[in-house]
Amino acid sequence: MFTGLIEEMGVLRSVQRRGEAMILGIAASKVLEDVKLGDSIAVNGVCLTVVEFDRTSFAVDVMPETYRHTNLSALKPGAPLNLERAMQAGARFGGHLVQGHVDGTGTIRGRTAEANAVVFAIEPDDRSMLRHVVQQGSITLDGISLTVVSTDPDAGAFTVSIIPHTLRETVLQHKHPGDTLNIECDILGKYVDHLLNWRDQAPSARKAGGLTESILRDNGFM
Repeated sequence: MFTGLIEEMGVLRSVQRRGEAMILGIAASKVLEDVKLGDSIAVNGVCLTVVEFDRTSFAVDVMPETYRHTNLSALKPGAPLNLERAMQAGARFGGHLVQGHVDGTGTIRGRTAEANAVVFAIEPDDRSMLRHVVQQGSITLDGISLTVVSTDPDAGAFTVSIIPHTLRETVLQHKHPGDTLNIECDILGKYVDHLLNWRDQAPSARKAGGLTESILRDNGFM
């Protein structure tokens, strides 16, 4: 589990490809301070497992499922990467609940300056993701915990506003229209949506009662 607060930008040092499988070698410093084999590190928002490390870098495996559903497949040596170690119990929780399980990718359709901020317009490659994108709700882009500014279902896009610190400290400084981002929607919304629709997908569960809108409303969830 992660918070979406990027600890540092690493640099992709090497890529070994075999079909849709990859091994990434990543140069880093801060996330290596207490690293152990098997640790989880979010790389551009993708939860990956450390399989090898030394004082200046670590390596992770990328399986075909991850290759197909994230922007890691397009990486080339020298690319900057957002890095975050798994959250610690008892630490400050400054972002939101981030699993590192990417729902899909999106394409930047606009990048516009607004006073001290930069507004990014994002079009998910799979527009069905927009059902989980809520105005003023949380969303993760390339591992960064952000707040949704607006949604436009007709255009199939949403916007986020980036403060100077976030732009300076993350890979967003290098992102422009046409580039892709990994998108992870808020886990709470996904689970509520799944449970509400489960009764339509599983008749046996519906007959047994299941979760209904009235139950959620009566218990303060709506």
